[in-house]
Amino acid sequence: MRQAQVTRNTLETQITVEINLDGSGQATLDTGVPFLDHMLDQIARHGMIDLKIKAKGDLHIDAHHTVEDIGITLGQALAQAFGNKKGIRRYGHAYVPLDEALSRVVIDLSGRPGMAFQVEFVRACIGEFDVDLVHEFFQGLVNHAMITLHIDNLSGNNAHHQAETIFKAFGRALRMALEVDPRAIDLIPSTKGSL
Repeated sequence: MRQAQVTRNTLETQITVEINLDGSGQATLDTGVPFLDHMLDQIARHGMIDLKIKAKGDLHIDAHHTVEDIGITLGQALAQAFGNKKGIRRYGHAYVPLDEALSRVVIDLSGRPGMAFQVEFVRACIGEFDVDLVHEFFQGLVNHAMITLHIDNLSGNNAHHQAETIFKAFGRALRMALEVDPRAIDLIPSTKGSL
């Protein structure tokens, strides 16, 4: 079973993530950051991943530590749930539109952290959510899931739409990368023999 549970406790945050990569897109989310809950729900639904996240953080300061640490903890859970990656497709990509906004996400479950983030949000905040935290979330996730991730927002004049297309596309690209390739069931998808 491709599942994991990870708890991360620091002086700034206390976070528990449970994940099932072969789920049905169900999410139970309580992060204290409503917009992030909405975005995490997109990952679960479009990735067909069951996701439970409970977080308590120093939101009296701001949402930075909470959002970044959720990215870190989700990345750790993904890395555990990936297992040895035998039989997976490894690569995934998705283009997702939402009205005027369009984003592309390309992923490689490479075992190496790397991120290219080409997003220019049209405003600094979505409600009370600082759009800089989208980058912080994905950087934490990439570093701890040990994946290569390219995120490009290709168009958009509504920051909420821009962010939502990114999270939906990430979920769909991850779903593709995690699919089992029936022609390579017993193979690690690398000429090195490991990922």
